[in-house]
Amino acid sequence: MNMKQPITMRIRDLGLAAALVSSDCDLRGTSRDINGRVYFIFTQTKELDVVVNSYWADTLNVRARRFYDNTKMLKSAIYADE
Repeated sequence: MNMKQPITMRIRDLGLAAALVSSDCDLRGTSRDINGRVYFIFTQTKELDVVVNSYWADTLNVRARRFYDNTKMLKSAIYADE
């Protein structure tokens, strides 16, 4: 049986990552490069591309408390891996 691995996107921007999680995009985990920088890994989908483009175009709407809570959760993930 040939199972394909999902294509992923690595995001380093905390605000974008929080916006993606707040928009129900699939956070697969984190990874750290040799310099210690943390990347958030998301499953690459058309919906993810739409959210990323909306974020950079400043047209994305997310719930404020959800965004804040997700930012705290992602920061915790950064510091837990140190």
